[in-house]
Amino acid sequence: VQLQASGGGLVQAGDSLRLSCTASGRTLSYYTLGWFRQAPGKEREFVAGISWSGRSTHYADSVKGRFTISRDNAQNTVYLQTSSLRPEDTAVYVCATPYERYWYGTSSQYFRVWGQGTLVTVSS
Repeated sequence: VQLQASGGGLVQAGDSLRLSCTASGRTLSYYTLGWFRQAPGKEREFVAGISWSGRSTHYADSVKGRFTISRDNAQNTVYLQTSSLRPEDTAVYVCATPYERYWYGTSSQYFRVWGQGTLVTVSS
């Protein structure tokens, strides 16, 4: 499976963006998926995750209440709806999957397949 993130851009603080992660080569329907981000000079960090069914979600404390992860298995796509964006949300956002049905945790070590990222820049 190959993952491709899209939807990033330059926005102002307080704005919203919807990021998409689309899979090709294989269906995502059976697998959990996560969003990570990496800001310049910082380590990659977990942002949000979703179970294969979409019934269970996980969020980093820094985005809880502002970001929402969802999925449309018919479209083979997972979304990250961001709102109330802050300058500290500026980063390259990447989607990844453990390529398994189970949710093991938020550590990047559990995720085996990584996509290309999309840049989100939030100006103050």
